[in-house]
Amino acid sequence: MYQVILLPRDVDTRGLRKALWAQRIGHRITEESEGQMLWLADPKQHEAMLSLVERWQRGEPLQQPHSERSASPSKGFTALLVPVRLAPVSALCMALSLLVFAAMAVLGDLVIAMLAIVPLGVANGSLAVGSLQDVLLGGQLWRLLSPAFLHFGWMHLIFNMLWLWYFGRQVESLHGSGRMLVIVLLAGIGANLAQYATGSVLFGGMSGVDFALLGYVWLMSRRAPRSGFFVPQMLVVFMLGWMVFTMTDMASAVGFGNVANGAHLGGLLVGLAMGWYHSGRARRHS
Repeated sequence: MYQVILLPRDVDTRGLRKALWAQRIGHRITEESEGQMLWLADPKQHEAMLSLVERWQRGEPLQQPHSERSASPSKGFTALLVPVRLAPVSALCMALSLLVFAAMAVLGDLVIAMLAIVPLGVANGSLAVGSLQDVLLGGQLWRLLSPAFLHFGWMHLIFNMLWLWYFGRQVESLHGSGRMLVIVLLAGIGANLAQYATGSVLFGGMSGVDFALLGYVWLMSRRAPRSGFFVPQMLVVFMLGWMVFTMTDMASAVGFGNVANGAHLGGLLVGLAMGWYHSGRARRHS
């Protein structure tokens, strides 16, 4: 990354950072002994960043005033769509997860049977479980990905969506929606197959994709620091620690035993592999 300007240590930079991300300007702010250093990912955006910084230093509004937004319902609606335009794949995944969650509340097990990794049914009063061969031969290929959109409680849904938005928006801002779509597809399918390999068929959640995004963003930030990616080291420690904790007997003892650990590990490995590849390419072209 490239140093741009040193800002005072006690200044609040939240408004500036929000405006920079709104303009899809990849950046990072670090704490230095002299103050806060603003870094830029793409030197081609140097003038655009300096223009925003100068407006911010003069106290000019970087976003449309609230009074103007509220004056026109159409403008207010357009403002709400800004995050969707900036990260459409992340927003679509969130919308599908919410839609599936609502459908589960209405239709119950029917939704699970339709989206589980293999066909499920009831025969002679007991659960009948299909196989991956049934999925492939029957043309039900969506089942390889669809369990990622199943969530079995509000907390399960909320936490997965928070991490999806936190990491996904960063990937789409810096590497584009195409890259994010590839991560979702590869990590979603890889995580589901890894969990299926453990002998489980009733599982779901976006956490496999979340761990893939964690691995991708972390390796990009470490191996290609000029790429603009950033993840707090303590967040990496927390998420990896949580993954390891849920694999232990202690997790079951405190009520966290029903966790798709295979999906977490599978997704993480996909993300690390993609992060290693793309960070290597970024280093060669820097």
